[in-house]
Amino acid sequence: MKAAILHGPRELRVEAARVPEPGADQALVRVAVAGLCGTDYSIFSGDRPVTYPRVMGHEFVGRVEAVGPGVTTPRVGDRVAIEPNYSCGACPLCREGNRNLCLSRTAVGIDVDGCFAELVRVPARCCWAAPAGVADEDLMVTEPLAVVVRAVARGQVRAGETAAVVGAGTLGLLALQVLRARGARVLAVSRSARRFTLARELGAEATHAVADGPLEEVARGFSRREGVDCVVETAGTPEAVAHALALVRPGGRVVLTGLPHDPTSVRFFSVVRREVTIVGSMIYQDEFAEAMRLVAAGHVRTGPLITHRFALDEIERAFAVHREPASIKVAVIL
Repeated sequence: MKAAILHGPRELRVEAARVPEPGADQALVRVAVAGLCGTDYSIFSGDRPVTYPRVMGHEFVGRVEAVGPGVTTPRVGDRVAIEPNYSCGACPLCREGNRNLCLSRTAVGIDVDGCFAELVRVPARCCWAAPAGVADEDLMVTEPLAVVVRAVARGQVRAGETAAVVGAGTLGLLALQVLRARGARVLAVSRSARRFTLARELGAEATHAVADGPLEEVARGFSRREGVDCVVETAGTPEAVAHALALVRPGGRVVLTGLPHDPTSVRFFSVVRREVTIVGSMIYQDEFAEAMRLVAAGHVRTGPLITHRFALDEIERAFAVHREPASIKVAVIL
């Protein structure tokens, strides 16, 4: 088979690789389409260390090519979307239901080889049956969509409430659609207005670029009260955390899902004085089914987010385009 193999930072070559054999409770999946995200780029650039050689990629849809001993579901030929994080299943966190927090969690494309290859081996339990009639490309972003499905649920957003999404990347544009599906009015906030036309097409009632005025005033005007009920932060920067806290009303909720790695300055007096609830949201537990249901029902449109498509042989170009301002989601078509 062909695979894009990373031999070191920015040393990516498409070459022949051995076909992996599915072991007990494993499935071999032939990749149809794969998404390229910021995590992949951080591995490609060397900012996130991995063991080399490594096949990157963790957002994908494909068909089951073979299964190992003991596997009854999925079956060969089934079309599946892959949940690319799996837990040990034995630790206290896993046993109490918090498998997304497992300290021994394995990530496809990071800890083990991923989907920038014709075939990839995964645990059978990571295969989610793709709904009939929904195109592979539309399901390609099931993984990031599951992330924001969980984030919105963690924010306990109810119909009729006001919400803000901080960040207008893939996660932000998906989050605003999930919020709209729950019946919330949504304000999209970003450093740049570049994607605001798309954000409005996808359901944002209002948009605001950070430099265009104080966030507190915008939130009060949009909500017609002291601020929005819930903020979902998706940008993953210290500034985005501050922006979320500026937008939320007293007694409101802030959900952090963007994973800011740099130190973040927070005025906790304001958090306490206003009784703001700050909640972290880490990947997903059982949200894949709901993510695919939202796409199948037409509540979430994923197609407009795919801005570029490349063949596997063009993957170096795909990584370069990922960094361009016009890029939202890059697809690798196999």
